[in-house]
Parts: sequence; C-alpha cells; structure tokens
Amino acid sequence: MPYAELADVRLHYEFEGDSAAPVLMLSNSLGTDLGMWAPQMPALTTSFRVLRYDTRGHGQSSVPPGPYTVAQLGRDTLDLLDALEIPRAHFCGLSMGGMTGMWLGIHVPERMISLALCNTAAKIGTAETWDARIAAVRAGGMKSIVDAVLARWFTPAFIAKATPEVAAVRAELERTPPDGYTACCAAVRDMDQRDAIAGIRTPTLVIAGTHDLATPPADGRLVADRIPDARYVELPAAHLSNIEATPGFNAALTSFLARAAP
Repeated sequence: MPYAELADVRLHYEFEGDSAAPVLMLSNSLGTDLGMWAPQMPALTTSFRVLRYDTRGHGQSSVPPGPYTVAQLGRDTLDLLDALEIPRAHFCGLSMGGMTGMWLGIHVPERMISLALCNTAAKIGTAETWDARIAAVRAGGMKSIVDAVLARWFTPAFIAKATPEVAAVRAELERTPPDGYTACCAAVRDMDQRDAIAGIRTPTLVIAGTHDLATPPADGRLVADRIPDARYVELPAAHLSNIEATPGFNAALTSFLARAAP
C-alpha cells in the first residue's frame, strides 16, 4: 500500500483513474477513512485521477501525538501534494475534510483548482460539546459513541434499511484510533474560519444535507454566502450525504467539476 513519509506523519493514500487526468483530492470526515468515498469512485475516475488519503490519526495513517489543528491538517495535504509532485488539484472534503478545504482556499489558493465543501461548517459546536466527546472516547473507546454518531450521520429511515454502506461506516468508526479521533476532535473544536472564508476566490461548491444534525443547512448556506460566487446545493440526506444521497451528490459534484476544469 502506498504511504507518504512526511515531516511528522505517515499518510496512507490511494490513486485511481487515468494518470494523465486532472487530480481530484478527497478528504475524509472525522471518524472515517478513505473508504467513505467508495460511492463516488465510479463517477469520478472516468474524468479524474482521484487521490484519496486517510487524515492523520485515521485509517492506516499514523497517529502523531495530539491535539491537532486544522492548519496541521491543511499542511498535511500540501505536503502530500508536494511529495507526489502535484502542483495543483481539485479538492473535495466532507465535514472535517471540508474544514481542511476552507483552510486551503484561504491560505494556498494557488494550489487549488476548485473546492467542494460538503456537509461542513466554518465553526462547529462549542468547546464544551467537543470536550465531552473527547472525554467519552477516552473513557469508553470508540464503540461508546458509535450509535450516537451514526444517528447524526444518517436519517432514521436510512439506518433502518441496514445497508452495507451503513455497516461499512460503523466499522470505520469502530476501528478509528481513539487517540487520533480525539486529537482531530480538538482540531474541529478550536477552528473558527467564519471571517476568513470571505477571502476565498477559488471556484467553490457547497453541499449540505436537509436533515444534517451535525452541520445543518444554515451552516452550509453561511459558507456559501460568505465565499464569493460559491454554488450551494442541498440534498435530502443527513451528514454523510455522499452515501445517503449518492446519485444527487455525484451529479452535483461532477457537474461543478466539469465547469471548474482548468
């Protein structure tokens, strides 16, 4: 399996698609890994060289001591692009991955062809909420929070279907290293990019879920309203709209990327 040995972290990544096609980087949510993007791969690899990676502390990437910051997550992305000799790329991130995308758009717009910020926000929750989540994982491990997290990530009707996709996300959550998860919780807790995103000039798509309890549509609309000329799409889904509303998600993303192509 391919790994990139960066300054203080070992990132696991995967490439799929034509090596001559434009690069599209996909960034996972808190508590998942690059497998969360499986529903998008058939639609994306026809036109892009898709680069998926496990955020530090997740999947098969290493777990450096925390807490982390969103700036660290952004620099990891840049270091990975540098290691792979990729000067510019499209970027799509969901939830925590979308927060990383905002940081990239603010700080290194010259490296980004476009940004897709999905089911995310420029600030999420309160310090007290995140500190309680961190304490719960430290006390009881990942399994102690899985059911509550899934109830926020998918609508009750979708969970009731007991699809393989829900089972796969449950497995991703359960195998996420607790230290990596809590270190990334701290990154989300300490992030506030509400003012800074107004400086983003990269072509941007914002995707929200009508039933998203973690990052409600109002959060997505705020991001879209503050980024000049950003496009806003709302899907009939909860937090992981790429899984619960795959056809709509793929259609919105591929249409946007086609228009944003260099």
